[in-house]
Amino acid sequence: MNTSFWLGLFQLFLVVGGALAVSLFIIDRLFPPMRQVQGNVPPTLPSAPPASRSTTVVPPSQRWPAAPPWLAHYWRENLQLVGPLLVIWLLSFVLPVVLAAPLNQISVLTGFPLGYYMGAQGSLICFIVLTIVYNWRMRLLDRRYGLDAPTTPEDQTIRRRYLTRYIIFAIGLLLLIALFSVLETFLNIPAALIDWSFLALAIGLYAIIGIRSRANTLDAYYVADRKIPGMLNGLATGSDWMSAASFISMAGALYLLGFEGLAYITGWTGGYVLLALLLAPYIRKFGQYTLIDFISARYPGVGARVIAAILIIIICFTYVTAQVTGIGIIMSRFLGLNYMVGVIVGLAAVLLCSYLGGMQAITWTQGVQGIILVVAYLVPVTWLSQKLTGVALPQVMYGEALRNITRLEETQSLSSYITPFNDWSIWNYLALTLCLMLGTAGMPHILARFYTVPTVRDSRSSVAWALGWICVLYLTAPAYAAFSRWEILSSVVGQPVTNLPDWANRWATTGLLAIADHPDMGGNGDGVLQYNELKIDQDLVVLATPEIAELPATVVALVAAGGIAAALSTADGLLMVIASAVAHDIYYRTLNPRAGSRERLLLGRLAILVVAILAALTALQRLTIIVQLVAWAFSFAAATIFPVLVLGIFWRRTNSYGAMAGMIGGFLVTVTYMMISYINPDWTILGISSSAAGIFGLPVNFLVTWLVSRYTSPPDPEVCALVDYVRYP
Repeated sequence: MNTSFWLGLFQLFLVVGGALAVSLFIIDRLFPPMRQVQGNVPPTLPSAPPASRSTTVVPPSQRWPAAPPWLAHYWRENLQLVGPLLVIWLLSFVLPVVLAAPLNQISVLTGFPLGYYMGAQGSLICFIVLTIVYNWRMRLLDRRYGLDAPTTPEDQTIRRRYLTRYIIFAIGLLLLIALFSVLETFLNIPAALIDWSFLALAIGLYAIIGIRSRANTLDAYYVADRKIPGMLNGLATGSDWMSAASFISMAGALYLLGFEGLAYITGWTGGYVLLALLLAPYIRKFGQYTLIDFISARYPGVGARVIAAILIIIICFTYVTAQVTGIGIIMSRFLGLNYMVGVIVGLAAVLLCSYLGGMQAITWTQGVQGIILVVAYLVPVTWLSQKLTGVALPQVMYGEALRNITRLEETQSLSSYITPFNDWSIWNYLALTLCLMLGTAGMPHILARFYTVPTVRDSRSSVAWALGWICVLYLTAPAYAAFSRWEILSSVVGQPVTNLPDWANRWATTGLLAIADHPDMGGNGDGVLQYNELKIDQDLVVLATPEIAELPATVVALVAAGGIAAALSTADGLLMVIASAVAHDIYYRTLNPRAGSRERLLLGRLAILVVAILAALTALQRLTIIVQLVAWAFSFAAATIFPVLVLGIFWRRTNSYGAMAGMIGGFLVTVTYMMISYINPDWTILGISSSAAGIFGLPVNFLVTWLVSRYTSPPDPEVCALVDYVRYP
């Protein structure tokens, strides 16, 4: 590489570092020194389950209470419920894939091929039903054992207050959109002014929430005082989940891949069934601050804690890099900023807004961001549905779009959008789906959210609320892709290259779109745009569709604000996990147990600074598309964190040696396959891509953990007591 490249890299490091350092200085002045008021206070441990709501936490160093005599019966009934639900979960997404071709011969509703519909919407509906059934049956089981405390009037008041505030905000957002639409129509205000106004209002709102909700204790900073109701935590979890990959890239993957893109839909929702059934209630029962707190208590010793912390930092860094890339794309296109400057502005917004008050402020901010990103996603596709079909129900009416796409594809001699496995093997589809599901269940920033609710019952309900909120967007993404493809095939493809609309030139400057009609670029040079001559990056589809469909500038700006909200909401949670892993799990728990709260807080912020700079430098290289970066993060989580968590809860014999060996083995196998497949895409096993590399590391982790645990000493009685303790509410 030449000297100018390294000079530019050094300048970028200085600019990003300086901007973030100033941000952190301001943050430090806004905060009083934090104090810890609850986390190390030993609670009174009852021998029987409490009958009232409690937010107390058992420190890992304290001896766990003896298992109640009825635990074996309770646990058996729990497993008898979980087992059949897992079988239904597995069949609900495997059978539609295996039988996709014959099922596509059946048409349902407004023209959906049944195989495509099951992958796009049918499996998601099944997942929602499974989480609701599990919540209902477990609540009945808890009541029978005297474990289900009644909802207090105070709880109902808090829930109503939160719900009222978010409803008022949603109404206000819709009124704001209407206001800008009127101003655009009658006063012809410039599109750039609308773009900047939406961004300024959104970030200003996040800043106000961050400052007003700032935390003054470590409990508030790390776990929001464990006072977040299940419904609000579900909203925040869903917003935390709907990242730049969900908002920007998922519909683009569907647009380009057709049926194969449905793997992202089912993969990123089916994991919530596993969260509800296998992890969330038990993580919440344990309590404490971080996921690594549980791993280090279940697998005593420095080794497991440090290995898990390093792996979690790698997972979160990979994921947050994708969010930074999304921020840069949106800022550069809609606000006319340089890509690098856009990245800096976006990261400063994370630090100055959502990160001000830790998990307490993040929860409130993510609720607002979730409403913005869902509204921003629904408005343009609903508008398109009304424009193209006359009915403003895109989730139902895109069956008509699929019929028209099939007709246009036949006319233009293109491969079928709905036919399965044109681009992937069935093994790659299933492997990626499973990696995304298991990675979801092992994703650190999602698991950390279940520490914030008051009770185990709230953790279960928050999973159901989160999945319902997520599915509002995920049930709509296939419609977004279908309407976009219909619009482009009918209105753009076949037009003279010289008469293409302005949006093509604007997006060409971002590097996400190219017109390849010239023979040197692979085109036929006839001056007429063919489908294969329109080189669209999947990160462009959602952001550009409002312009392609000639929707008002207000809708275009709203989509940009939604994309920023999606990236920021996920970056918030990821940076929080990285900060806690460095300051709490590695430094405080391992290196310096006497460290004070302010020292740990400052170290966490320093970790944020370093990670933010590294993420910016990595995002600048644009190594790959957003959705692939995210898929890599999920492969890592599926192959490393998920197995040791599940075995730690459901198999007593798992020990520290097995967990350490399993995590290392799973990671090495995954990263090896990922590197070989990425460098040489023609080399695969069963056609499985690097995005699904975790499917090879996962069984290695399980097998190595089992073998090593079987042939080394069993865990001590205190660890077995911990396993019993987390198995009941």
